[in-house]
Amino acid sequence: MPTILVIRPDVPANALAKFVALAKSKPGAMSFGSAGTGSIHQMTMIIFEKAAGITLLHVPYRGGTGLVNALLTGEVDAGWSGIPNVVSLIKTGKLRALCISVLQRDESLPEVPTCDELGYKGFDVATVLGLQSSAGVPPAIVAKLQSAVAKILREPEIAKRLKTLGIHLAENGTAAYTKFMQDDLERYTKVVEEFHLQIKP
Repeated sequence: MPTILVIRPDVPANALAKFVALAKSKPGAMSFGSAGTGSIHQMTMIIFEKAAGITLLHVPYRGGTGLVNALLTGEVDAGWSGIPNVVSLIKTGKLRALCISVLQRDESLPEVPTCDELGYKGFDVATVLGLQSSAGVPPAIVAKLQSAVAKILREPEIAKRLKTLGIHLAENGTAAYTKFMQDDLERYTKVVEEFHLQIKP
């Protein structure tokens, strides 16, 4: 599930490069909202800040709705949001979209480029959902579950709903998904440690 970088329409930046230049001109003065400390929204912005060489003020909210409301009321300048939460707001001009956080554009907003396209090569940050079991489940049972779930996820109504939610299906087997989880844990652990984030359970 990718996120999209959105800003208030009165922020004087109609493209990602201009937003970065504006943020560089006044370090720490511009703000971004998130769905809470340790949320994918904050993690995505921290990773982007490092890539872009900018510093923004973090303002955490309780959930994605709080983040979007803060953007609409002018409490914060920017934020990474789940795409379904802001599609209509982007299309009606209430928010401005700058880029998508994964390597492919989203079908609901095909005109919005990826960060990778805009020069941040390899920028690929998303919420990932996966099916897991307790350790020791026999491989044959795992394979049977994988096959059944894959079939269900491709049923027309389910596939349509997933697309509405901005979910992209990945063709991952057990080994690939296990490696992905290990890599993701390492990636975010480094962010938490480097920035001394206090994550509350």
